[in-house]
Amino acid sequence: MIVQRYPEPFIAPMRAELTKLGFDELRTPESVDEAVKQPGTTMVVVNSVCGCAAGKARPGIALSLRHGARPDKLATVFAGADVEATERARAHFAPYPPSSPSIALMKDGKLVYMMERREIENQSADAIAAKLQAAFEQHCK
Repeated sequence: MIVQRYPEPFIAPMRAELTKLGFDELRTPESVDEAVKQPGTTMVVVNSVCGCAAGKARPGIALSLRHGARPDKLATVFAGADVEATERARAHFAPYPPSSPSIALMKDGKLVYMMERREIENQSADAIAAKLQAAFEQHCK
């Protein structure tokens, strides 16, 4: 199995799109486990370099957090860079298969909502934001 690790200067701007919104970067499997088990709601984003989907996901995520209900905590792993952390995050998303980008909403350590790449790549940032806001309204009160 070939594991791609992107050079940090290449992915830094893509990381920053989420960290400037208040997302904590989870770079180890242990940090993923710690974030996921927190009480309340935690959104975990599997960020990626894919321009077609991640280029829409990140703006959609930003829009979803502007108004209304929102998760208590925000966290992200980067596929292709934080490989072990990404694998651990995906283990928490079972039964969903690996998908990059993807957006999971955890509540008290349990997966309650998942948006896979296939639900992101053909949507606008506004449509992604609307779906996330609906999930937040349902699970983040």
